Amino acid sequence: MSLIRRQDPHMFRGERKRENKHGLGVMDLTLMSIGAVIGTGVLVLPGVVAATTAGPAEIISFIIAGIASIFVVLCYAEFGSSIHSAGGSYTYIYVALGEIFAYVSGLSVVFGYILSLGLAASGWSAYFQGLLANFNIHLPSYLSLSIGNGGFINLPAVLVTLFIVYILSLGTQESKRFNNIVVLIKIAVVIIFICVGFFYVDTNNWAVFMPFGFTGVFSGASTLFLAYTGFDITVSAAEESKNPQKTLPIALISSIVICAVIYVIVSLIVTGMIPFGELDKSDALAYALEFVGQHLAAGILSIGAVIGLLSIIFANCFGTSRILSALSKDRLIARVLEKKNSKNVPIVSLWVVGGIGAILGGFANLNQLADLSTMSLLLVYLLVSVSVIVFRKTNPEFKRGFKTPFVPIVPILSILCCGFLIVSLSLTVWIEFGIFLAVILIFYFAYSRKKVGAYAKKQEKLKISKNPQIVEEFN
Repeated sequence: MSLIRRQDPHMFRGERKRENKHGLGVMDLTLMSIGAVIGTGVLVLPGVVAATTAGPAEIISFIIAGIASIFVVLCYAEFGSSIHSAGGSYTYIYVALGEIFAYVSGLSVVFGYILSLGLAASGWSAYFQGLLANFNIHLPSYLSLSIGNGGFINLPAVLVTLFIVYILSLGTQESKRFNNIVVLIKIAVVIIFICVGFFYVDTNNWAVFMPFGFTGVFSGASTLFLAYTGFDITVSAAEESKNPQKTLPIALISSIVICAVIYVIVSLIVTGMIPFGELDKSDALAYALEFVGQHLAAGILSIGAVIGLLSIIFANCFGTSRILSALSKDRLIARVLEKKNSKNVPIVSLWVVGGIGAILGGFANLNQLADLSTMSLLLVYLLVSVSVIVFRKTNPEFKRGFKTPFVPIVPILSILCCGFLIVSLSLTVWIEFGIFLAVILIFYFAYSRKKVGAYAKKQEKLKISKNPQIVEEFN
């Protein structure tokens, strides 16, 4: 049945017969992964979640989300070490569960990361405008705020997204140097905040530790799970990395552990510096330093954040464009999105992703993006976890560079964590995501299924006409 037609996993081994000596190494991939993960989760979301959802107990929310993400990343590490495709989770689900699941997951992950891109661009704009304010420069509200926030367009968010798209269009080698420098600056900024903020922690600010109860903690964990996402962005670089069967698992696991530790420490400090009710700011860390009179440190942090947040915009554009190109290559969406430039960059997909991300960053409300993005990505991570179990059963002999430990226990725990976080999201998010699913399924049955079927028949005829052995077997 075409709905559950599976791709042959062995076809992705042929793409990596020769090691790419000039590709991305462990350090490059780890920095890319940290760049994709640490961003809005540490510079934007902690303030919003503490003020509106979890209070100081967002520390627990971060831990819950971190545990769930570790289970998920162990599942990703197995696939990333053995199936080297720019499609990431889309390809993993295609070889394990079949076409319809791959299609839904592919467009869901693109949807989720584009929403996250808009969120990152909006967060970058908030820090950039805060930096300008230190020099008494203020943009008019109609150019600095989205429609939902009382303005017309968040122009800085639009311009920074298009700038990153241009950098990426220059090629992987040229853009990776830019990204590595930006990520290191971002890590330095977080360390500065921790070192300065530690001396201004007032434990009285933790007196009302769980103001919204356990419901707020779990709801906060669902939102903060977005702070750990970025697995697909890392594995989408498989075709452009050195020895991916070793480098990808190391980069995935090490980056998620580093990020989890940083998140918990930052959360402890920021909620200890300032009453949680005053943290509903997109630039919460800089605001907290201003609140305690550390204006110089706040200025340095704002400069570093303005530079550092570029890495998450970079990673989202990089990974999402590769996934979109993989969908196009398999004829599930328009073929034009597969087109690459002379630097082997999927240029059409890149500009489509960047263009939509720029529109969202420029016009959408920040709070409307986070939970919907989380919902999309949680569904994909759940399906990847299911795929590990299924693929172990259907392809036990397939060579794996890394094996998820304690299968099926770890994948089941990943499924339960993702399912629990999905259930914790609001009814509004469920309805919005349900509308998205309905739209893409209509498109699948009206367009994609027919295109893929015709392409599969054409490929089969081509194989038969070129291979006498197949002709004999076929007859």
